[in-house]
Amino acid sequence: MRRRRTALVSLAALLAAAVTALPASPAGADETEQVRNGTFDDGTESWWAGANVTAAVSDGRLCADAPGGTANRWDAAVGQNDITLVAGESYRFSFTATGAPAGHVVRAIVGLSVAPYDTYYEVSPQLSVSGDTYAYTFTSPVDTTGGQVGFQLGGTPEAWRFCVDDVSLLGGVEPEPHVPDTGPRVRVNQVGYLPAGPKNATLVTGATTALPWQLKDAAGRVVAHGRSTPRGVDASSGQNVQSIDFGRHNRRGEGYTLVADGETSRPFDIGTAAYERLRTDSAKYYYTQRSGIAVSDELRPGYGRPAGHVGVAPNLGDTEVPCQPGVCDHTLDVSGGWYDAGDHGKYVVNGGISTWELLSTHERALHARTGQPAKLGDGTLALPESGNGVPDILDEARWELEFLLRMQVPRGRPLAGMAHHKIHDEQWTGLPLLPDDDPQKRELHPPSTAATLNLAATAAQAARLYRAHDRQFAAKTLAAARTAWAAALAHPDVLADESDGVGGGAYADTRVDDEFYWAAAELYLTTGEREFAEYVLGSPVHTADVFGPTGFDWSRTAAAARLDLATVPNRLPGRDAVRRSVVRGADGYLATLRAHPYGMPYAPEGNRYDWGSSHQVLNNAVVLATAHDLTGRAAYRDGAVQSMDYILGRNALNISYVTGYGEVNAHNQHSRWYAHQLDPALPNPPAGTLSGGPNSSIQDPFAQSRLQGCVGQFCFIDDIQSWSTNEHTVNWNAALTRMASFVADQG
Repeated sequence: MRRRRTALVSLAALLAAAVTALPASPAGADETEQVRNGTFDDGTESWWAGANVTAAVSDGRLCADAPGGTANRWDAAVGQNDITLVAGESYRFSFTATGAPAGHVVRAIVGLSVAPYDTYYEVSPQLSVSGDTYAYTFTSPVDTTGGQVGFQLGGTPEAWRFCVDDVSLLGGVEPEPHVPDTGPRVRVNQVGYLPAGPKNATLVTGATTALPWQLKDAAGRVVAHGRSTPRGVDASSGQNVQSIDFGRHNRRGEGYTLVADGETSRPFDIGTAAYERLRTDSAKYYYTQRSGIAVSDELRPGYGRPAGHVGVAPNLGDTEVPCQPGVCDHTLDVSGGWYDAGDHGKYVVNGGISTWELLSTHERALHARTGQPAKLGDGTLALPESGNGVPDILDEARWELEFLLRMQVPRGRPLAGMAHHKIHDEQWTGLPLLPDDDPQKRELHPPSTAATLNLAATAAQAARLYRAHDRQFAAKTLAAARTAWAAALAHPDVLADESDGVGGGAYADTRVDDEFYWAAAELYLTTGEREFAEYVLGSPVHTADVFGPTGFDWSRTAAAARLDLATVPNRLPGRDAVRRSVVRGADGYLATLRAHPYGMPYAPEGNRYDWGSSHQVLNNAVVLATAHDLTGRAAYRDGAVQSMDYILGRNALNISYVTGYGEVNAHNQHSRWYAHQLDPALPNPPAGTLSGGPNSSIQDPFAQSRLQGCVGQFCFIDDIQSWSTNEHTVNWNAALTRMASFVADQG
């Protein structure tokens, strides 16, 4: 992650010699201290302070007085430059610190002292509350002699004093592995099972023969019993496991537990109420992700905040955003939309698949035999637009759609009709940072074919769904879709730059044949026109297997077209073959689920879990759910329902990946404003927020310092610093919204 640098002045030129402090622990024979004068025995030698910070050595400690009223952490800081880091080497970063008044949060970083100011490790303890002595171990991802140890003190309304001593960055230490507390060895869906649905659990045990199990109600009475099924070693976790099937028990109730091998599971319910709540909570997530509008604390208690990026200082706003230098000579009003994830960026390719899945949640409810459109109808999500006679899920999707339309290059400009790929800050910002406090310059990034086709697909889909509620808006979206389609045909290979990842994610996609297929499908389903039918039928993607092990996502969109062609009423020649292809895809996922000891339709090659694996599990379950809608077969329904077990606690870590659901759940997702872990004044993510889940590539420094050598399901840590395993995003929550709605419908 990349940060701004604050203006600095040398403390050595400003401060007098200091009183002698206690020496830091000496480095071992193979350990090397990188911080100079970390005990301040030599006064302020080697240390700097921000121009607005008054600092001096007092009682052997460096004490810095930070002003109030600054916007960002880095607006007031002290630190040391010219730190040497070696890629792959582990370091122990330690210090003692206090704050007055007590309770202030300091952001302590190890990063790069020059542009682009990358941060390689960061922590934000609450001083004098979480203790006075701090020590952390991390692994450097780079070789550099331009490193920095810094303590960032800004972003507070009032002035305060920070004192630090015994600052150490010791290289050559042993890595500190993360040993998760996985709780009881009986792993269950901690939220609940449907009365008439499948009920399975996984037992982690050294035993290789079947073991007895008991199902107990809240009063401790045994209500069912049986014997487990040995499954051997699960490759995705390295655990020896057995399966437990208690599906015959269908009596509703709360507080059930499962007992086996001397272990008692975490409690769970049998019923439907939790899934009705999750249906709405997962969709309510989007309101607090909105840009360009104040979030009402009355509508979302605890989550109220000012409007972000509307041009109120220090915020530059999104109403007149220029392009990156050399990209274009126009500015656009690209206000509104959803913040993509835990940052302040907005991306057409990720917004596209997210909008499609929300719209498809509504569209499925209109056409499926178990669909209940009123469940996400007007008034169900408590939005500012509630009461306008339009289903709330369409109101929420429209907030993003309006933004997507604004990203289209205007008529008369080069690449007119194309869509800009993304808009975000010029540089990465730090955590925590509310959207209205973001001081960064905002920039439009170049148009891309992928973004243009995302606009064409979602705008075309919107045209048919909003027609019954707002014919003028439906006509507007269809016109935009046609324009985008024509622009993409004229510019079929304008690809996003893979290196364009400063200040926001690159979201580069090297293949767009799937996006062409998807856009043509949505335009055909809305218009019925021959041009689009012929493009669909002539595309090689139309007969390809689009249901691979890792499912569909923002860069693999062919399945979105296939699912809609199979379910939305249409007269495409050969439609029966389309429907059969969806069922074949579901058969593959069902086979994977049945073979998996944790009962999920996800088994990536080599058990290399992908970034956002939790939503890939859910999107594979969407294919199973669609096969049920097409055929009515219970096996597909049960497979889709059972897939939720993994998400809600039946996994190797015994954790629910949905905030607020399950006794132990992910709640420290990487975010700049759901940042309670860093700033107690800010909230955790709202209930119904999905964590990305295990990611074998562990790209962030925090995960790299804790999870080296992790296997599959264990490549996860619920910490706000782990953006590669524990972020939240609008497309991941869209998959949760769709599946939560399906499961609730089965109740």
